Amino acid sequence: MRKSLLVLLLWAPFATALIVQPTERLDQAAQQAIQHFLLHNRIFDSPHDLDNAPYIIAAQGGRVLGANDERVHARGHLDPAQPSYGIFRRGKAYTDPVTQELLGINADDIGTARFVLADSLTTLAVQRVTQEIRPGDRLLRAEPPVALASLEPCKPAPLITGHIIDIPKGVTQIGVLDAVTLNKGRRDGLMEGQLLTVIKAGATVRDALTGTPTPLPDERAGTLLVFRTYEKLSYALVLSASRSLAVQDRFETAQQAQ
Repeated sequence: MRKSLLVLLLWAPFATALIVQPTERLDQAAQQAIQHFLLHNRIFDSPHDLDNAPYIIAAQGGRVLGANDERVHARGHLDPAQPSYGIFRRGKAYTDPVTQELLGINADDIGTARFVLADSLTTLAVQRVTQEIRPGDRLLRAEPPVALASLEPCKPAPLITGHIIDIPKGVTQIGVLDAVTLNKGRRDGLMEGQLLTVIKAGATVRDALTGTPTPLPDERAGTLLVFRTYEKLSYALVLSASRSLAVQDRFETAQQAQ
């Protein structure tokens, strides 16, 4: 009995630290992580949404590849009142790990360009690049910003479960203030501001005495905050983690986790 009580007392502060209280607002570091992530990442619900966007024809002088501080020429409707456009390239397609349904398309950030002149083609001045611009790269308006100052955990919601399916920045292990892609979105009931608990599946070990494979219990491993939702996918920020998280880890709405 004393041992059980001691374990409970030692575990309580740690377990509490994994759960972000609903009244807490995001600190500056979390807000900056979200702002930086949204500058470089976005999702399209359908491939057609990206394929129908204006696109780069060539760089200045007819060159195939464009670089920073150069001008590029584009085809498609571009609004002169829009001060700048994001340059994106079609990235990976996300499918549901269980149903194999196409959930959306990731658009890879290539840079930004400023509107200069509209003629038979539109001329833009490149302001920022992450890699060389290629013919066929798409020009997209900025998404509506997330109201970070007012983004805070929502009230308890019905049970929603799913999986982490990607780490857009390309690492294999996920830590605090990393952003992840989830295989659930608005149609599933996810909303910006919802808290999710990450559950890591328990390992299967062999009983040393009987030799029987024995699954260990699943464990809480961290807390996510949903900050951008799409129809079938969402982005979430890791607010806390007791160990490294990974793609295929399961999540569920925080107040339902056991």
